[in-house]
Amino acid sequence: MRIANLSGRLVLLSGDRALDVEQASDGRFSSDPQSVYERWSEFAQWAATQDAANGAQYETHDLGPAVPRPPQVFAIGLNYASHAGESGLNIPENPMVFTKFVSSFTGADVEVELTGDTVDWEVELVAVIGEGGRGITEQDAWDHVAGLTIGQDISDRTVQFWGEPAQFSIGKSLKGFAPIGPAVVTLDELATIADRSDLSIGCTLTRADGSTEVLQNGRTRDMIFSVPSLISRLSALVELLPGDVIFTGTPEGVGLGRTPRVYLEPGQSVTSEIEGLGSIRQRFVAPSAERG
Repeated sequence: MRIANLSGRLVLLSGDRALDVEQASDGRFSSDPQSVYERWSEFAQWAATQDAANGAQYETHDLGPAVPRPPQVFAIGLNYASHAGESGLNIPENPMVFTKFVSSFTGADVEVELTGDTVDWEVELVAVIGEGGRGITEQDAWDHVAGLTIGQDISDRTVQFWGEPAQFSIGKSLKGFAPIGPAVVTLDELATIADRSDLSIGCTLTRADGSTEVLQNGRTRDMIFSVPSLISRLSALVELLPGDVIFTGTPEGVGLGRTPRVYLEPGQSVTSEIEGLGSIRQRFVAPSAERG
């Protein structure tokens, strides 16, 4: 199933149709897209009996962040060796963890205001926790995952590198800098894919003149720390909570790693896609003050 946030209401998606969960369940489940993870097992069993194709048509620009208010946000830096290399940094021996503040979360098809001339892109696979806990083993880790979704770890590199140490969390948490969606896709939806740890992942730039360029093109199998490894390592230190999200890192191809460096400009858009999960798109505009 595909679980989404449509104009602030919890829905199940099927193609261009959305089934309102509160209405379909006669109030058994709330309309709140975040609260479902507190009752994940019960909800998953109920949702498996529903046909979202019976829902109403919807527009993608009405999709809010698939997980709007996660209790904890874990973001992993340098989790692809190729990205560490283009950044001129060593491959980490342990996950490099920071956060993206929840106020930066936004929907799947939105406008994002540029905060300067060094705003960069980073497409990421995002894991959503269904059943929390401590001390979760790698062998059991997938059982704790509600589903997967797509994220963009948009970054203002000037803010990120204000000084020493780098300000990863704040530089990646400006308004609209955490698009996530279009839906949380449960693992059974990926049954036709040979290995759910090996998904194609990438993003494409569309310029104001309509020309396009593939910015990133990788595979999630190249993560240094896989989704099960991250869940195990994180839960060994902190308690994972239902509805937590984990941004799992980005492959090579970011603007910071290019020579010369390249950053986003007003009038451009970025479409991010992950195999089996769909796509999200952000259109980048100048700050409202500059637009008058």
